[in-house]
Amino acid sequence: MTGLRWGILATGGIAHAFTSDLRTAGLDVRAVGSRRPEAAAAFAAEFDIPHAHGSYEELAADPDVDIVYVATPHPMHAEDALLCLAAGKHVLVEKSFTVNAREAREVRDAAAAAGLLAMEAMWTRYLPHMRRIREIIAAGTLGQVRSLVADHTQKLPTDPTHRLNDLALGGGALLDLGIYPVSFTWDVLGEPETVTARATLAETGADTEVATIFTHAGGAVSTTFSSSRTAGPNTAHVLGTDARIDIDRVWYSPTTFRVTAPDGSVIEEYRSEVEGRGMQYQALEAEKIVAAGRRDSDILPIDESVAIMATLDEVRRQIGVAYSAD
Repeated sequence: MTGLRWGILATGGIAHAFTSDLRTAGLDVRAVGSRRPEAAAAFAAEFDIPHAHGSYEELAADPDVDIVYVATPHPMHAEDALLCLAAGKHVLVEKSFTVNAREAREVRDAAAAAGLLAMEAMWTRYLPHMRRIREIIAAGTLGQVRSLVADHTQKLPTDPTHRLNDLALGGGALLDLGIYPVSFTWDVLGEPETVTARATLAETGADTEVATIFTHAGGAVSTTFSSSRTAGPNTAHVLGTDARIDIDRVWYSPTTFRVTAPDGSVIEEYRSEVEGRGMQYQALEAEKIVAAGRRDSDILPIDESVAIMATLDEVRRQIGVAYSAD
């Protein structure tokens, strides 16, 4: 087996999904680390992983690991990524990259100083249908892109001690759900020139509904809506002067889309054929980057991940959500 040797830091649900897709893609998973040795052992047994470590420090020090997937809650991302970078490991850090732009800059700068890859695990960017959408936009098929609309809504637990509702754990719909449509606006329209945000907060202070309006270069407008209390359509639309793209549910995972002309005729219809959930594509991209001797992603550069965190910081400032790391 060739390629990078992967380590998995933490053993929660997202780590299970990612590791399952790594196995689907035939990638080399060498080690897993957890603060609970029994959790690491169970995870290793489930995925046939050779090394199970009872601490993150042991995982970071494992000489059989080249790159670590950081799958802890948001407030731990920076600390855990820095731990792995200090041990000479590349890192793929689960989104949102950190809890704020300050932490994101620290991780970026540490990776640059060490000559290592630090990449945000915004897996949607790397999916085949998203690659095709970027090609269509770049080809000018839509004409001038004037607007983007995207939502990410799920009915999730309301328990105040749940990770999503606990500010101490980076709780709130924005960092967990809203990061998807906000990152999508950046991908299509670039950095927002103005940011307007409104939200509803839970009793814990975490945001449960967040709506944003961004303006972009040339007067383009994007709107996003995220909620942890309601399950909506989870679709997205990119509107241009010559055509539009309608992405079906669930738009941020492997799905179908259509390119439609103003007269209603369908220019192109795309259907994803992806094995597993599709999280392997970001891992394959990380391997390609390192194999080429590069240390940054063309699809989602580290500077863009930092700037997206700054946009989320501004949204949180406007809606009144603060974390201890701020």
